[in-house]
Amino acid sequence: MPAARLAELRSVCTFAALAAAIAIVSPGLFKIRKQDLGRLTVFGVVGLAGVNALYFAAIARLDIGVALTIQYLGPLLLLLYLKVMHRRKLPRGLWGAAALAAVGCFFVVGAYNPSSLNAIGIAAAFGAAITFAVYLFSSEQAGQRYPAATTLVWGFGLSSVFWLITQPIWTFPLHTLSSGRNAAFAAYVVIGGTLIPFACMITAVRHLPAARAAVIATLEPVLGAVLAWAIHGEALSPVQIAGGLVVVGAIIWVQSQRPQLEAELAPAYGTRVRRAPTSPVE
Repeated sequence: MPAARLAELRSVCTFAALAAAIAIVSPGLFKIRKQDLGRLTVFGVVGLAGVNALYFAAIARLDIGVALTIQYLGPLLLLLYLKVMHRRKLPRGLWGAAALAAVGCFFVVGAYNPSSLNAIGIAAAFGAAITFAVYLFSSEQAGQRYPAATTLVWGFGLSSVFWLITQPIWTFPLHTLSSGRNAAFAAYVVIGGTLIPFACMITAVRHLPAARAAVIATLEPVLGAVLAWAIHGEALSPVQIAGGLVVVGAIIWVQSQRPQLEAELAPAYGTRVRRAPTSPVE
């Protein structure tokens, strides 16, 4: 299935499941203020639709571990954006972390051997990193105003609208889901790859500081590479593995500094940074 179609399937089906659950449990979570529709549109269209489509395009051409490592440059790109565009005062060590990430990325993509590079795949992976940064920025903005469920249902809803306009449902390649095996994979993308991970993260930040949960989440490139090797035979060279660990280390350093950065980042978000409520009860 083409990357954009897989992203459409993920958005539409996830939105349908979330909307149905909210309609039954707490319909009030659908309410938003009109002035926030623009922010939520950026979150849904650029953040969710963009990062999904570009990541799927990247892993179609690159090893999963390589694509994930590049995508997880997103948090660093976000902080650099806030530094350059919003003139935020950030620790000097941030530049060291960014440099380490750049060096690690050079080795993980195999840039020392240009003949092995897939230019389209790498471009898509860096596009996923940029849209991931937009996702982080816009979701945190929305998180200051709404519970996570509201942010997610509107994000996936607006992402679905984007896909249904650009790729009408009647043109969807249903033949790709004609076998039970492919239909099961598609169902897993929606349930195991979207609904369950989001639910786990929302639950995690009820019991852990958001910064600690984010540090743990940076294990994704490592675990992704291990699973891709075990399942798909996508083995990385020792140099690529070392480069990936350098990138992950740089990201962990940045995330571990998040508590002291929050006060500096608050003016860029236009509000006091705090952990968003994760349920109507909070």
